[in-house]
Amino acid sequence: MELANAAMKSGTVQNVLLISSAGCDYAERGKQPRLREFINIESLVLSTKGNVNTKLGHSPCVIRASFYAENLLLYSQQARNEGILPLPIGEDHKFAPDVTQVAARVLCGKGPHGFDDRHRGQMMVVTGPMLCAGKELATSASKALGQTLEFENISIREAKRVLKSQDIDDSEKEYILEYYSLVREGKTNYIATAAFHDVTGQHPTEPDEFFRMYSMELRPKKKAKHGNGS
Repeated sequence: MELANAAMKSGTVQNVLLISSAGCDYAERGKQPRLREFINIESLVLSTKGNVNTKLGHSPCVIRASFYAENLLLYSQQARNEGILPLPIGEDHKFAPDVTQVAARVLCGKGPHGFDDRHRGQMMVVTGPMLCAGKELATSASKALGQTLEFENISIREAKRVLKSQDIDDSEKEYILEYYSLVREGKTNYIATAAFHDVTGQHPTEPDEFFRMYSMELRPKKKAKHGNGS
Protein backbone atom coordinates (compact mmCIF):
# COMPACT_ATOMS: atom_id res chain seq x y z
CA MET A 1 0.00 0.00 0.00
CA GLU A 2 2.87 2.38 0.83
CA LEU A 3 4.62 1.63 -2.47
CA ALA A 4 1.43 2.17 -4.49
CA ASN A 5 0.71 5.47 -2.73
CA ALA A 6 4.32 6.61 -3.18
CA ALA A 7 4.12 5.78 -6.89
CA MET A 8 0.94 7.83 -7.22
CA LYS A 9 2.47 10.81 -5.45
CA SER A 10 5.62 10.70 -7.57
CA GLY A 11 3.66 11.27 -10.77
CA THR A 12 6.42 9.58 -12.77
CA VAL A 13 5.64 5.85 -12.42
CA GLN A 14 3.87 4.62 -15.52
CA ASN A 15 3.89 0.81 -15.16
CA VAL A 16 2.88 -1.05 -12.01
CA LEU A 17 2.82 -4.86 -11.81
CA LEU A 18 1.28 -6.22 -8.61
CA ILE A 19 2.05 -9.82 -7.71
CA SER A 20 -1.04 -10.78 -5.75
CA SER A 21 -2.19 -14.20 -4.58
CA ALA A 22 -4.53 -16.72 -6.13
CA GLY A 23 -7.18 -17.59 -3.58
CA CYS A 24 -7.22 -14.17 -1.94
CA ASP A 25 -10.82 -13.76 -3.08
CA TYR A 26 -11.69 -16.95 -1.16
CA ALA A 27 -9.82 -15.89 1.98
CA GLU A 28 -11.81 -14.78 5.03
CA ARG A 29 -10.68 -11.80 7.07
CA GLY A 30 -11.05 -13.74 10.31
CA LYS A 31 -9.17 -16.85 9.12
CA GLN A 32 -6.73 -15.63 6.47
CA PRO A 33 -6.23 -11.88 7.11
CA ARG A 34 -2.85 -11.70 5.35
CA LEU A 35 -4.26 -13.26 2.19
CA ARG A 36 -7.33 -11.04 2.30
CA GLU A 37 -5.11 -7.96 2.44
CA PHE A 38 -4.27 -8.57 -1.23
CA ILE A 39 -7.84 -7.58 -2.14
CA ASN A 40 -7.28 -4.14 -0.61
CA ILE A 41 -3.95 -3.72 -2.41
CA GLU A 42 -5.46 -4.81 -5.73
CA SER A 43 -8.30 -2.31 -5.30
CA LEU A 44 -5.87 0.55 -4.65
CA VAL A 45 -3.73 -0.24 -7.70
CA LEU A 46 -6.62 -0.81 -10.10
CA SER A 47 -8.78 2.08 -8.86
CA THR A 48 -6.23 4.58 -10.19
CA LYS A 49 -6.58 3.37 -13.79
CA GLY A 50 -7.58 6.34 -15.87
CA ASN A 51 -6.84 8.83 -13.10
CA VAL A 52 -5.66 11.96 -14.95
CA ASN A 53 -3.75 13.15 -11.88
CA THR A 54 -1.27 10.29 -11.87
CA LYS A 55 0.56 8.17 -14.41
CA LEU A 56 0.26 5.15 -12.12
CA GLY A 57 -3.24 4.34 -13.33
CA HIS A 58 -2.35 4.28 -17.00
CA SER A 59 -0.64 0.91 -17.06
CA PRO A 60 -1.34 -1.46 -14.14
CA CYS A 61 -1.38 -5.26 -14.25
CA VAL A 62 -2.25 -7.73 -11.51
CA ILE A 63 -1.08 -11.33 -11.41
CA ARG A 64 -2.72 -13.61 -8.86
CA ALA A 65 -0.05 -16.26 -8.54
CA SER A 66 -0.74 -19.54 -6.77
CA PHE A 67 1.50 -21.26 -4.23
CA TYR A 68 5.07 -21.10 -5.57
CA ALA A 69 6.47 -24.57 -6.13
CA GLU A 70 9.81 -23.26 -4.86
CA ASN A 71 8.23 -23.04 -1.40
CA LEU A 72 8.50 -26.83 -1.30
CA LEU A 73 12.27 -26.35 -1.06
CA LEU A 74 11.67 -25.12 2.50
CA TYR A 75 11.28 -28.80 3.35
CA SER A 76 14.44 -29.97 1.61
CA GLN A 77 16.07 -30.93 4.92
CA GLN A 78 13.17 -33.23 5.83
CA ALA A 79 13.14 -34.62 2.28
CA ARG A 80 16.86 -35.42 2.28
CA ASN A 81 17.22 -36.65 5.85
CA GLU A 82 13.85 -38.33 6.50
CA GLY A 83 12.43 -38.97 3.05
CA ILE A 84 9.23 -37.05 3.82
CA LEU A 85 7.37 -34.02 2.51
CA PRO A 86 5.67 -32.52 5.62
CA LEU A 87 2.74 -30.25 4.71
CA PRO A 88 -0.29 -29.23 6.83
CA ILE A 89 -2.80 -29.56 3.98
CA GLY A 90 -4.88 -32.57 5.00
CA GLU A 91 -5.07 -35.87 3.17
CA ASP A 92 -7.43 -35.18 0.28
CA HIS A 93 -7.56 -31.51 -0.70
CA LYS A 94 -5.51 -30.34 -3.65
CA PHE A 95 -3.64 -27.33 -4.94
CA ALA A 96 -1.61 -26.48 -8.04
CA PRO A 97 1.98 -25.45 -7.20
CA ASP A 98 3.19 -22.87 -9.68
CA VAL A 99 6.38 -21.90 -11.50
CA THR A 100 5.75 -18.97 -13.83
CA GLN A 101 7.44 -16.77 -16.41
CA VAL A 102 4.40 -14.55 -16.77
CA ALA A 103 5.72 -11.66 -14.65
CA ALA A 104 8.94 -11.42 -16.67
CA ARG A 105 7.01 -11.31 -19.96
CA VAL A 106 4.69 -8.59 -18.66
CA LEU A 107 7.58 -6.47 -17.36
CA CYS A 108 9.45 -6.73 -20.67
CA GLY A 109 6.38 -5.90 -22.76
CA LYS A 110 5.98 -2.43 -24.24
CA GLY A 111 2.99 -0.58 -25.69
CA PRO A 112 1.92 2.97 -26.45
CA HIS A 113 0.60 3.48 -22.90
CA GLY A 114 3.25 1.53 -20.94
CA PHE A 115 2.86 -2.23 -20.75
CA ASP A 116 1.90 -4.19 -23.84
CA ASP A 117 -1.80 -3.54 -24.51
CA ARG A 118 -2.39 -7.29 -24.26
CA HIS A 119 -1.33 -7.14 -20.60
CA ARG A 120 -2.24 -3.59 -19.48
CA GLY A 121 -5.19 -3.58 -17.09
CA GLN A 122 -5.32 -7.36 -16.93
CA MET A 123 -6.17 -9.42 -13.85
CA MET A 124 -4.35 -12.71 -14.46
CA VAL A 125 -4.84 -15.80 -12.32
CA VAL A 126 -1.90 -18.19 -12.73
CA THR A 127 -1.59 -21.67 -11.22
CA GLY A 128 0.37 -24.75 -12.09
CA PRO A 129 -1.05 -27.20 -14.64
CA MET A 130 -1.85 -30.05 -12.26
CA LEU A 131 -3.92 -30.40 -9.10
CA CYS A 132 -2.04 -32.38 -6.47
CA ALA A 133 -2.99 -33.75 -3.08
CA GLY A 134 -0.09 -34.39 -0.71
CA LYS A 135 0.30 -38.06 -1.66
CA GLU A 136 0.16 -37.22 -5.39
CA LEU A 137 2.83 -34.58 -4.90
CA ALA A 138 5.05 -37.11 -3.11
CA THR A 139 4.43 -39.68 -5.86
CA SER A 140 5.45 -37.14 -8.49
CA ALA A 141 8.58 -36.30 -6.50
CA SER A 142 9.49 -39.97 -6.06
CA LYS A 143 9.14 -40.57 -9.79
CA ALA A 144 11.35 -37.61 -10.67
CA LEU A 145 13.96 -38.27 -7.97
CA GLY A 146 14.17 -42.01 -8.47
CA GLN A 147 13.78 -42.53 -4.72
CA THR A 148 10.78 -42.79 -2.41
CA LEU A 149 9.53 -39.57 -0.88
CA GLU A 150 6.47 -39.85 1.37
CA PHE A 151 3.87 -37.24 2.21
CA GLU A 152 3.22 -36.53 5.90
CA ASN A 153 0.17 -34.53 6.92
CA ILE A 154 1.42 -32.47 9.86
CA SER A 155 -0.31 -30.14 12.32
CA ILE A 156 -0.23 -26.36 12.08
CA ARG A 157 1.90 -26.29 15.21
CA GLU A 158 4.46 -28.57 13.59
CA ALA A 159 4.31 -26.51 10.38
CA LYS A 160 5.09 -23.37 12.37
CA ARG A 161 8.03 -25.13 13.99
CA VAL A 162 9.43 -26.20 10.61
CA LEU A 163 9.04 -22.72 9.12
CA LYS A 164 10.55 -21.08 12.21
CA SER A 165 13.91 -22.60 11.31
CA GLN A 166 13.81 -21.04 7.82
CA ASP A 167 15.49 -17.74 6.99
CA ILE A 168 12.39 -16.05 5.56
CA ASP A 169 10.36 -13.01 6.58
CA ASP A 170 7.67 -13.49 9.21
CA SER A 171 5.02 -12.11 6.84
CA GLU A 172 5.94 -14.79 4.28
CA LYS A 173 5.61 -17.49 6.93
CA GLU A 174 2.13 -16.14 7.75
CA TYR A 175 1.21 -16.16 4.05
CA ILE A 176 2.36 -19.76 3.58
CA LEU A 177 0.44 -20.98 6.62
CA GLU A 178 -2.71 -19.16 5.52
CA TYR A 179 -2.45 -20.62 2.02
CA TYR A 180 -2.19 -24.09 3.57
CA SER A 181 -5.40 -23.34 5.47
CA LEU A 182 -7.13 -22.49 2.17
CA VAL A 183 -6.03 -25.87 0.83
CA ARG A 184 -7.47 -27.65 3.88
CA GLU A 185 -10.76 -25.83 3.33
CA GLY A 186 -10.94 -27.06 -0.28
CA LYS A 187 -10.68 -23.54 -1.72
CA THR A 188 -7.72 -24.24 -4.02
CA ASN A 189 -9.23 -27.10 -6.01
CA TYR A 190 -8.93 -25.35 -9.36
CA ILE A 191 -6.46 -24.79 -12.20
CA ALA A 192 -5.96 -21.52 -14.08
CA THR A 193 -3.44 -21.80 -16.92
CA ALA A 194 -5.04 -19.75 -19.70
CA ALA A 195 -3.11 -16.58 -18.78
CA PHE A 196 0.18 -18.49 -18.75
CA HIS A 197 -0.49 -19.86 -22.24
CA ASP A 198 -1.65 -16.48 -23.58
CA VAL A 199 1.33 -14.51 -22.23
CA THR A 200 4.19 -16.98 -22.72
CA GLY A 201 2.91 -19.27 -25.47
CA GLN A 202 4.26 -22.15 -23.38
CA HIS A 203 2.96 -24.79 -20.99
CA PRO A 204 3.44 -24.30 -17.23
CA THR A 205 6.02 -26.45 -15.48
CA GLU A 206 4.70 -29.89 -14.57
CA PRO A 207 5.40 -31.18 -11.02
CA ASP A 208 7.63 -33.97 -12.36
CA GLU A 209 9.76 -31.42 -14.19
CA PHE A 210 10.00 -29.18 -11.12
CA PHE A 211 11.27 -32.04 -8.95
CA ARG A 212 13.81 -32.99 -11.60
CA MET A 213 15.05 -29.39 -11.67
CA TYR A 214 15.65 -29.44 -7.91
CA SER A 215 16.64 -33.08 -7.50
CA MET A 216 19.91 -32.24 -5.74
CA GLU A 217 18.10 -30.27 -3.03
CA LEU A 218 15.33 -32.82 -2.45
CA ARG A 219 16.70 -36.30 -3.16
CA PRO A 220 16.61 -38.42 0.04
CA LYS A 221 19.87 -39.79 1.33
CA LYS A 222 20.22 -43.49 0.60
CA LYS A 223 19.95 -45.64 3.70
CA ALA A 224 23.06 -47.59 4.53
CA LYS A 225 22.87 -51.29 3.76
CA HIS A 226 23.34 -53.57 6.75
CA GLY A 227 25.93 -56.28 6.12
CA ASN A 228 25.97 -59.79 7.60
CA GLY A 229 29.38 -59.30 9.17
CA SER A 230 31.21 -61.58 6.73
